[in-house]
Amino acid sequence: MKKSVFGIFIVLFLCLSTLSHAQDPVVLSVAGEEITKSEFLKVFQKNNVSGDVIDTKSLEEYMELYINFRLKVKEAEALGLDTVKAFKDELAGYRKQLAQPYLIDEEMNRALLNEAYDRKKSDIRASHILIRVDNNASPQDTLDAYKRIMNIRKRILKGEDFGKVAEELSDDLSARDRVAEGRTFKGNRGDLGYFTVFDMVYPFETGAYKTLPGEISMPARSDFGYHLIKITDRKPAMGRVQVAHILVRIPSGASITDSAEIAKKTNEIYEKAISGEDFAKLVEQYSDDKSTSTKGGILPWFGSNKMIPEFIKEISTLKNPGEITKPFISSFGWHIVKLIDHKDIGTYDENLNELKQSLSRNDRAKKSEEALINRIKKEYKFTENPKALTAFYKVVTDTVFNAGWNSNQAEGLNKTLFTIGRRSITQQDFAKYIEVNQKKRNPEDISQFVNGNYQNFLNDVLLAYEDSQLESKYPEFKSLVREYRDGILLFELTDQKIWSKAVKDTLGLAEFYENHKSDYMWDQRVEATIYTLGSDNKEIISELRRNILKGISDNELLEQFNNDSTTILSTDHRKFSKGDNSIIDSVNWEKGISKDIQLNEKVHIINIHQVLEPEPKQLDEARGLITSDYQNYLEKIWIKELRQKYPYTVNREVLSSIR
Repeated sequence: MKKSVFGIFIVLFLCLSTLSHAQDPVVLSVAGEEITKSEFLKVFQKNNVSGDVIDTKSLEEYMELYINFRLKVKEAEALGLDTVKAFKDELAGYRKQLAQPYLIDEEMNRALLNEAYDRKKSDIRASHILIRVDNNASPQDTLDAYKRIMNIRKRILKGEDFGKVAEELSDDLSARDRVAEGRTFKGNRGDLGYFTVFDMVYPFETGAYKTLPGEISMPARSDFGYHLIKITDRKPAMGRVQVAHILVRIPSGASITDSAEIAKKTNEIYEKAISGEDFAKLVEQYSDDKSTSTKGGILPWFGSNKMIPEFIKEISTLKNPGEITKPFISSFGWHIVKLIDHKDIGTYDENLNELKQSLSRNDRAKKSEEALINRIKKEYKFTENPKALTAFYKVVTDTVFNAGWNSNQAEGLNKTLFTIGRRSITQQDFAKYIEVNQKKRNPEDISQFVNGNYQNFLNDVLLAYEDSQLESKYPEFKSLVREYRDGILLFELTDQKIWSKAVKDTLGLAEFYENHKSDYMWDQRVEATIYTLGSDNKEIISELRRNILKGISDNELLEQFNNDSTTILSTDHRKFSKGDNSIIDSVNWEKGISKDIQLNEKVHIINIHQVLEPEPKQLDEARGLITSDYQNYLEKIWIKELRQKYPYTVNREVLSSIR
């Protein structure tokens, strides 16, 4: 009975195997490695004319190249190059980059990108009040901070001035006047000016964009603490602009009369500007901004978050280059601004790459990671044991805040913390994580510390588990990693066998040159000197000719005709081939001195010393070309050796079926 069942199993296995090979037959075998028709076709199309009609000749030619490629990789493996640490590290680096697109939640990412672009369409001006509370604060401290911010909100909703309350109670020091490095900085009363997407931390940004102008938000929690947000303006995005400006400062301590005079002066400058006077000249004459007064008042390109809010508000009213704002005042003085150029935010597709880069660097990427973590938990049937975690509240001590905790203190803990797929993570795994990742820090509630570290540990393990499954889940990823692996091996071995060897093997290169020097021939050349005279004075030309005929050296001629203040003669003595020099090409190649050649207001005289018949180039004269040919020669020999060393077969019937 058992034999009968076993026999049926074998027959079934063979049938399935035969069916599989019938569906995707092997087209090439190299030293025991089998490449199927679909694998070969994929590589062929990727490197050739994917989608076009496949002709037999190109298919055959590529098969020969592919055989060589597989043989080289096989040799690299035989030499153990795939076991070298440098190779493993390099491949791991590439794999990490290739894995990134697979370790995100696509749906959440799309939602975040769309949200970011929608927010980019608006510029917001907001004020805030901050009550600081650490991310890892105890529940009681967090609750106390929340109660404080809610009480502040009630006061404002009852009618108290937001700016005044911010100046009084905000933990953001910029809200009130302060002295730093001997300078007094005026407080902003919570006013953060204008900003757009990615200018603020994500929770604050979200709170701001969800709050209507004039309203007071509910507390928004960020890494800094709790924020109350008041929106004072929301307008269509300014994009990026370049402007020129005139600044008229108001001196500190100026009287009312002085201020009125300055305002009058600014209006007079404005009238001159709009009547057509040169703005750059007005800048040079009147602007107190010395850093731009010699540059026409032009400022570098900027967005809404780079200038004081008064500046942004006025600039946003300008629509066309050349338009000028009416005078407006800020803490710096009176301003008159002219729009030079403007770039709007562009379409979604135009912003996509920049949005992706900003998203990857921004704290909102945590939302994408959270979505991915939840998907991983669901896909691999994640389970956890919360009681196993609470045991750490007793064994983790305050020594951990001085980086002095040892995992031996948890040696009695051996229960499973959680499972993911077929992997079980124990309390000991977490204990070692705490030990390795501890560092000196401010003390906090032990349970908060343990919970925070556990969350980081859990996320790391889940992401690592998903990463370990990529090759089995995504055939295209597995194929891509293999391409990089084989490519690195091929590069390293080819460098050893061909490229570096050809450069270092001077004796081999010299021998190759001697055996092939007839392949590197000069065409007919002339050895000649071109005398170029920056004068058409006949006496000077005649004197130069006489001296050339006398055989006076070029250096002597240069000293004779040139002096420290004037250079009228230059010489060029070398061997020329056809096409090297148009003047040489214009004369008959016969020994002797040419007629005067007038070109570009200069006189040229050519002295052909000798006509050189075709001859082999010296090694140093064609080293680059000879080295390249030597490398090709070495590769042909190497390929021949590899084809003799490793068995390979091509299934011509399968190959011919590829169309």
